[in-house]
Amino acid sequence: MTLSLPAPAKLNLFLHILGRRRDGYHRLQTLFQFLEYGDSLSFSLAEGLHLSCNQEELCRPDNLVLRAAEALRQHSATQQGATIHLHKRLPAGGGVGGGSSDAATTLLGLNHLWQTGLDLDTLARIGLGLGADVPVFVYGHAAWAEGIGEMLSPVSGLPEPWMLVLTPAVQVATARIFQAPALTRDTSAITLSAFLTQGGHNDCENTVCSLYPEVRSALAWLRQFDAAAMTGTGACVFQACADQEQALRRLERAPCPGFVARARVISPLAEAMARL
Repeated sequence: MTLSLPAPAKLNLFLHILGRRRDGYHRLQTLFQFLEYGDSLSFSLAEGLHLSCNQEELCRPDNLVLRAAEALRQHSATQQGATIHLHKRLPAGGGVGGGSSDAATTLLGLNHLWQTGLDLDTLARIGLGLGADVPVFVYGHAAWAEGIGEMLSPVSGLPEPWMLVLTPAVQVATARIFQAPALTRDTSAITLSAFLTQGGHNDCENTVCSLYPEVRSALAWLRQFDAAAMTGTGACVFQACADQEQALRRLERAPCPGFVARARVISPLAEAMARL
């Protein structure tokens, strides 16, 4: 039996940095939404853990897929193994959650394949040990996030427009951005209703644009049409479009690669798991 599942991208519709904790982590507010686009993984039972990828350089022992599989094995005390294939489409260092999404899909997929019976809260706790963004992918519901991004409140009723996402050919190092002296760290807290009526911004944008001119150029190009934003710590930037056709027309003229996808409140992974 082979189980195939999506690992969808996410967007941060805004990202405010409220301060810095004593442990060095930053206090955030953000709103996560998913895209109908991403990586895909397949799982089959085997002895031991084995990973193959369409991009050979990703098949390293520290890949989040293998780390997630091993964390699940240790937590559940199962002796089972798996052969896993990762088909990678999401860019590394893009701010669309590729590695975190892969880890979450691995946790949910192997929990099903191995019949370990762990609930979503337990899988999310395991995922948090792998990365702050993993839990939102585990739950699979658009969410308002606070803390370091791990305090999640599901959000319904968001628009689900067609998004044009540009992927400048740079990898943004998240640690470099959060360590930058010029990074804004004192934005006032807001509420979900305030964001929905007044909007928000990404406190990382100015720092990223100063360090990565490719991101600055992509944002400037999008903004000649309409409002645009950067997701996470970049490098990907995005814009809501009137329809798929408009998004595709703009992509054809874009100065860098990208993709077009529908925004989703419920992630494609959650929908796939519900069908099993």
